[in-house]
Amino acid sequence: MTLPSHESAPSLAALRGVPEARQRELGYADTLREILQQPSTWRTTAGSQGVAFRAVLDRALAGRPAQLAFTGSGSSVYVGEALAPVLQAELGIPARAIPAGDLLTHRAGVLPGPAGLLVSIARSGDSPESVGAVDAVLANAPGWRHLVITCNAQGRLATRYVNESRVEVIVLDPRTNDRSLVMTSSFTNMLLAGSALGGTRPADGAAALVERVFDVYADALAAMAAAERDTTVYLGSAGAYGAARESALKMLEMSGGDTVTLAESFLGFRHGPMAWLNRGGVLVAYLSGDGAVRAYEMDLLRELDAKDLGATRIVVGQDIEPGVAGERGLAVDLPGLYALPPAQQLLVHTAVGQLFAFFRCLQLGHRPDTPSEGVLTRVVGEFTLHDGDAA
Repeated sequence: MTLPSHESAPSLAALRGVPEARQRELGYADTLREILQQPSTWRTTAGSQGVAFRAVLDRALAGRPAQLAFTGSGSSVYVGEALAPVLQAELGIPARAIPAGDLLTHRAGVLPGPAGLLVSIARSGDSPESVGAVDAVLANAPGWRHLVITCNAQGRLATRYVNESRVEVIVLDPRTNDRSLVMTSSFTNMLLAGSALGGTRPADGAAALVERVFDVYADALAAMAAAERDTTVYLGSAGAYGAARESALKMLEMSGGDTVTLAESFLGFRHGPMAWLNRGGVLVAYLSGDGAVRAYEMDLLRELDAKDLGATRIVVGQDIEPGVAGERGLAVDLPGLYALPPAQQLLVHTAVGQLFAFFRCLQLGHRPDTPSEGVLTRVVGEFTLHDGDAA
C-alpha cells in the first residue's frame, strides 16, 4: 500500500482526499479526523458546553479549595502537568499533577495535605487506576472533593459516583472520545475544560491559529518528518513542559518506538540531558510568550548553536527571531499566539506536536490509529488493585 505523496512526504490535502475506506485500510482515518476536528471541538468545549458545565465547576470550587491536584495516567496526567502552573498563577492556590498510579501505590506520600480538590482527567474513565485512585482518596482522605473530566459518558468515572456528593463530573462532547489509540482531540479538550477552573473563555483564537497551522505549516511538518532521524527532543517551560511531555509521548507511540524521544524544560536541559543531542535528531522548542522566560529559552538555543547541537529544529512561537530555527529547521510563527490565555497557547503547541508525530508515523510505515499493535491498547487492560496503606 502506498500513500499519496508530495515530493518525499505526503501532503495533508492528499491524505484528506483519500476516500475514507482507503484511509481505514491504511490505518490513519480516525487519527487524522481527530487531529483536524480540534478547532471545531474547542469552540464547543469553550462555548455552549462550557456555559453548561459552569455550574459544575463553581460547585467544585465552592469554599475555595486549599489546593488543586490533577491526576490521570499517561497523556491524562500530562494534561495536569500543563494546567497546574497556569491555574496556580490564576487562582492563587497551590496546584500539582500526580500520576494516578502514584495515588494507588504511595497515596500518603504524594497527596498534599488533608483537603483540596482532586481533578481526575481520563479519556475513557475505564482504566483500572482511574477509578482505583478516586476510590482510595474517597475512602482514606475524606477532606478532598473531586472533579472528573472525561470524554466517555459510559465510562466508570462518569457513572460510578452519581450518588457521591463529593464528586462532580463533566463529560465532554462525544466527538472527543477519540477512537484512535493515541489521544489527540481528547487531550486538548480535557485541557481546555480543565482550564475553565480559572475562568471560562472562548477558544476561537486558538481554533483559528491551529487552522492556520493546518493550512500553512502542515506540509512543512510532513517534510521534516520525512527525514531519516530517529530521535526527537521537546523543550517547554512551565505549562509548556506538559505539552512537551505529551508531544514526546505522541511521537513515541505513533512511531512504534522507532523514534526515541525526550522531553525537558529549557533550563533543565543543560543539566545532563543536553548530551542527547549528540545523537542528532530533531529539537522541537515551544517558546514562551513571557519575555523574561523567553530570554532564558533563547539563551539556551544560542548555547546550542555555539556548541553546534540541535541544528535541525522546529520552533513554535510568535515573532520568532530570524535564524532561531536554523537553515534546516522550521519556524512555526503564529501571530496572535501570545494574546491567547496561557492554557490555550498550550493547545496550539500540542497540535503542532501531534501533526509532526502523525506524519512521522506514516513515513515509517506504521498505522497511526493502531501503532504498536499487540503492545499498546486504547484502554489499559484490567490488573489487580492491591490492598495496602499506600504509604
